[in-house]
Amino acid sequence: MTEPTVSPLGDSAITLTFGEGISADLNDRVVAEAKRITAARIHGVRDVVPSYASLTVHYDPLRITYADLRAQLSAVPMSATQRETQSRLHLITVDYNGEDLDDVARRTKLSSDDVISIHSSIEYRVFVIGFVPGFAYLGPLDQRLVLPRRESPRKRVPAGSVAIAEAQTGIYPAETPGGWHLIGISETNLFDARREQPSLFAVGDTVRFKPA
Repeated sequence: MTEPTVSPLGDSAITLTFGEGISADLNDRVVAEAKRITAARIHGVRDVVPSYASLTVHYDPLRITYADLRAQLSAVPMSATQRETQSRLHLITVDYNGEDLDDVARRTKLSSDDVISIHSSIEYRVFVIGFVPGFAYLGPLDQRLVLPRRESPRKRVPAGSVAIAEAQTGIYPAETPGGWHLIGISETNLFDARREQPSLFAVGDTVRFKPA
């Protein structure tokens, strides 16, 4: 197993990079290592944030130095297996009535029913949480639905909008600007700061969409 590349990120974070690209196997390793670092409870660590092929450890520089943290991270045993814990499967009900649905069908040379069927037939992986709190980048999207982002992003995308762009899909947890193609809407509450785990999804979880 290759060692990650370690590099500083500003003056209060360290990034560990395990490879390049987007793949379930690589993301499995990232998730496993993030869990192990979190479980180590290193003094001064504020947060551990996994991504596609890397993770970032945020720390308090007044409580631990970069050099000491890097040394302690090196002492945390690397994961022997990529998937150590079972991910959660989320079933999300979607009303496929998005204002871009017909345009997506036209551009992909499919019927609207085909777009719905294809989109809802896949179990997607949560690769990253970002953009806004609770927004999960899900993939991979079926190649038949892959489209570039909209040329003109919308200033307002309604909360709960289910959208696609490039090889990914996602749900907008709040009303925000956005440039993805809207194909439906869900009433699922993706982020609630009052919950113990505010974000419904976590990196490594899987998501399946169910037509309403």
